[in-house]
Amino acid sequence: MLICRSPERIASDKLPIFTTPTRTRTTMTQDSRFAAMPDANGYFGPYGGQLVPPHLKQAMDDINLAYEEIRQREDFQQELAALFADYVGRPSPIFHARRLSEQLGGAQIHLKREDLNHTGAHKINHCLGEALLAKFMGKQKVIAETGAGQHGVALATACALVGIPCEIHMGQVDIEKEHPNVTKMKILGCKLVPVIRGAATLKEAVDSAFEEYLKDPRNYLYAIGSVVGPHPFPKMVRDFQSIIGTEARAQFLAKHGRLPDQVVACVGGGSNAMGMFTAFLEDAAVELVGIEPAGESLDKPGRHSATLSKGKPGELHGMACYVLEDAEGNPSPVHSIASGLDYPGVGPQHSYLKDLGRVNYQTATDQQCLDAFMTLSRVEGIIPALESAHAVAWAIRAAPTLPQDTHILVNLSGRGDKDADYVARLLGL
Repeated sequence: MLICRSPERIASDKLPIFTTPTRTRTTMTQDSRFAAMPDANGYFGPYGGQLVPPHLKQAMDDINLAYEEIRQREDFQQELAALFADYVGRPSPIFHARRLSEQLGGAQIHLKREDLNHTGAHKINHCLGEALLAKFMGKQKVIAETGAGQHGVALATACALVGIPCEIHMGQVDIEKEHPNVTKMKILGCKLVPVIRGAATLKEAVDSAFEEYLKDPRNYLYAIGSVVGPHPFPKMVRDFQSIIGTEARAQFLAKHGRLPDQVVACVGGGSNAMGMFTAFLEDAAVELVGIEPAGESLDKPGRHSATLSKGKPGELHGMACYVLEDAEGNPSPVHSIASGLDYPGVGPQHSYLKDLGRVNYQTATDQQCLDAFMTLSRVEGIIPALESAHAVAWAIRAAPTLPQDTHILVNLSGRGDKDADYVARLLGL
C-alpha cells in the first residue's frame, strides 16, 4: 500500500507508472483473468489482436517492441514521472461532493479530478507517454484523430513540448461543435485536417488519420486516442492511463481506510475508464460501472453510441471488439451529445470485461447528461465535460437508492470549457 503524509497529495514520482498498486487485505486473491492482459498476440480473451495487412502488422510489432524496451528505461520513466508531476500537475485530487450528496440523500459521491490536469482532461496522460515514445524512437511526425478535441489538444501540447510535428484529423461536425479546442490546437501549432466524408465524426477521423499514417509508418507514429485499434495500442494507452486508478486507490485508502463501493467512468473508446478500473480489477468488493451514451434513445438505431449495451462482437479499426453494425454488417451511424463518445466500437479489454461480468456497463441519455452537467455546475461549482457528465448522471441516479455510508468514486475525466458555449446554445442561456 502506498503511504503518504497527505491523502490528497501523493508524490507522482513515488507512484508506479506501469504497475497496479500492491494488494492489501481489502482485495481478492490474484485472479488469473486479470493478471496478464493482453497475451503476447495482443488479445484480451477473444478480443483485440492485429487485424491489419502484413506490412502494417510489422509496423505494429515494431512499435510494440520499442514500447516494451523503452518503458523499462530509467531515463524514460524519470522524464515521464517528472512531467506528470511538474507539467500535468499530478496527482489529481479526489473531491468529496458533499452538497450534491446531501441533496440526493443517499450515497457519498467523490470525484477524481482529472479535469484539473493541464489541458483539462485525462488525455494528457497517454499523450505525454506517446509523444515521449515518439521522441525516443526518433519519429519525424505524430498523427492522430480526435473527437471532442481533448485528445487533439493534449497531443498537440505534448508534441509542442517535445518538439515533434503533430497532425490531427477531426470530423467537420466535431470541428463546428468543439470550436474552443479547435482554436487551441491551431495555437499549439498542429496541422488540423478537417474530415468531411460520411458522418464527419470520430469514426471518419480515425479512418482518415490511419490513411495518412500508412503513407510512411517507418517515420510516423500514429498516436491513437483511446484503448482501441491494433495491438499494442490498447495496452499502451491503458498503461499510460493507469496512473489515474493507481493514484485514486491509494488516495481513497489513505483518507477513508477503505475502498469505494462503486467506481464509475464514462465509456466511448474507453481510455479514462480503463485508466481508472485497472487498479481495482482484483478488488472483488468494488463494483466497476462503465457508462455508455444512450443518446436520444437505445431504441433509435443510429442515434446512440451504446456499443457494449446494444452491439455484438465484430471487427473495427484493426481489432476484434464489440461493434454497432447496420443490417449490412457495416459500422452503424452513431450519436452522442458528447463528441468524445460517438464511436461504433469500444476497447477490446472493455469487451472482455463485459463478457466476464467484471464491469457493469450502463447508459445515460443526452438529456440525463445535460441535467447532470447543469446539476454539478450549479451545486458544486464544477463544470464537467459532457463525456464525464454521463458518469455523473449515473451517480446522481444511483446515489438516492443507496445507504449514506456507501461511497461512489466517479472519474471526472475532463472539464466542460469546450462544451460551455454548445450547452448554452442548447439551453438558451
